[in-house]
Amino acid sequence: MKASADRVYALVSDLPRLANVSEEYSAGRWLGAATGPAVGARFRGSNRRGVRFWQTTATVTDASPRRFAFEVKSFWLPVSRWQYDIEPTDGGCRVTESTWDRRPAWFRPLTVLATGVRDRASENQTNIERTLAKLKTAAEEG
Repeated sequence: MKASADRVYALVSDLPRLANVSEEYSAGRWLGAATGPAVGARFRGSNRRGVRFWQTTATVTDASPRRFAFEVKSFWLPVSRWQYDIEPTDGGCRVTESTWDRRPAWFRPLTVLATGVRDRASENQTNIERTLAKLKTAAEEG
């Protein structure tokens, strides 16, 4: 991306701005005393896919200038980990968005009903590609 690593970090670690570039994540709000990204801070994430809507709770695990990451839970069960690695380059930065599925096997059919997604790995890959394209546009415009 032709944007500074600091600018990209500011975009992915700001809940409303992340919602503007994300495919499923549509809104979020910090919980408790948290007012921004910090290790241990928690937030409620709202997600949408078509007519389906669901919420999760996430805990920030990394909040450094080069990585923003969080663990996601639903009904106190692990769901996923999302991570944005930001590497400065000449003229901008390289961003890698990664995710790990943490759902227990027995919980997966229930999440298919809630989200409408049968193949979560393929859906996440498509979503990551779209999110990174939107993030690039947002980062380079500002």
